[in-house]
Amino acid sequence: MTAAVTRNPIPAIVIDRIACTGHGVCAAVLPDQVSLDEWGYPVVGGGRPDPELLTAAVRLCPARALLAGRTAP
Repeated sequence: MTAAVTRNPIPAIVIDRIACTGHGVCAAVLPDQVSLDEWGYPVVGGGRPDPELLTAAVRLCPARALLAGRTAP
């Protein structure tokens, strides 16, 4: 019998650049991880987002362009 290894995935900020219309909600909710370029579009920086804040940002994105992805632990 093989034991299953369960790991908590680390959420990653994923932006659908085609869908994004530059509302800036993601940068307002996640200011430590997302900044805006000179046209108002998001630029994802370093750092791991708080999962609850990322979930809120995904829910609040009016263009549905922000997603919570997964990265390796």
